[in-house]
Amino acid sequence: MHIMEKIDAHKSFGGWQNRYAHDSAVCDCSMTFAVYLPPQAQQGPVPAVYYLSGLTCTDENFVQKAGAQRLAAELGIALIAPDTSPRGHGLPGEDDEYDFGTGAGFYVNATQAPWAGKYNMYDYVTRELPGVIAEGFGDVIDAGRVSIMGHSMGGHGALVIALRNPGVYQSVSAFSAICAPSRVPWGEKALGGYLGDDKAAWAQYDATALVESGHRFDGMPTPLLDQGLADDFLETHLRPDMLEQACQAAGVDLTLRRHEGYDHSYFFIASFIDDHLKHHARALLGHG
Repeated sequence: MHIMEKIDAHKSFGGWQNRYAHDSAVCDCSMTFAVYLPPQAQQGPVPAVYYLSGLTCTDENFVQKAGAQRLAAELGIALIAPDTSPRGHGLPGEDDEYDFGTGAGFYVNATQAPWAGKYNMYDYVTRELPGVIAEGFGDVIDAGRVSIMGHSMGGHGALVIALRNPGVYQSVSAFSAICAPSRVPWGEKALGGYLGDDKAAWAQYDATALVESGHRFDGMPTPLLDQGLADDFLETHLRPDMLEQACQAAGVDLTLRRHEGYDHSYFFIASFIDDHLKHHARALLGHG
């Protein structure tokens, strides 16, 4: 039984933007998450989209900056936004750098000390948080109709989770995703720190490597990826071209849209969030 504490609530477009805390067994700390419930949830369970945020973010960034609630209310879709890492463990080096430790869980299950047993964001997003949602929101959120999306590090997480859990998510999309983390500096640092030197373990958290090894987006519409061409991290850390090439070689459909002038910020996300919500609505509701 999971006990949730409501931190705050704000009425928005006829629905409610809520924030909760609960004790996490897999991360061994208190975790926070946000849930937007559209007005349709008052009549019965609605489908949901999980949103995974990027480096340095919390569960609040998407909620406050993306402008997603208006269309979510119109479509009748709940939005679930977890935090990006455990917090407050006081581990050596945990708060020293923006791209490792606090705010940088990378949606993996850590195997290396001192992170093992605490930095288990993969299990948190795929197993524990859905259990919390099922217990606490079973009358308003349909656990059998869920999709997943994310930004940057969260885009990486969304793609990997969709590939590794066929049949669980009805659709997937991403903004500015880290598409080949085992081959770029952000990913090499995080995967090496959390998982050690075993490159086979890294490949389980790399969307490009997963596609190359035979994983597919089974049972889903074509994944939607948006990438800004003025993104300072594009060539160094994101490399959507690597995923695109792997998908082409494997015969996997992928929609990768490149946008002139857009950067890595939430201004980019807010500009195209409606397209992503409609993409998920078509899979979850049959329209959008």
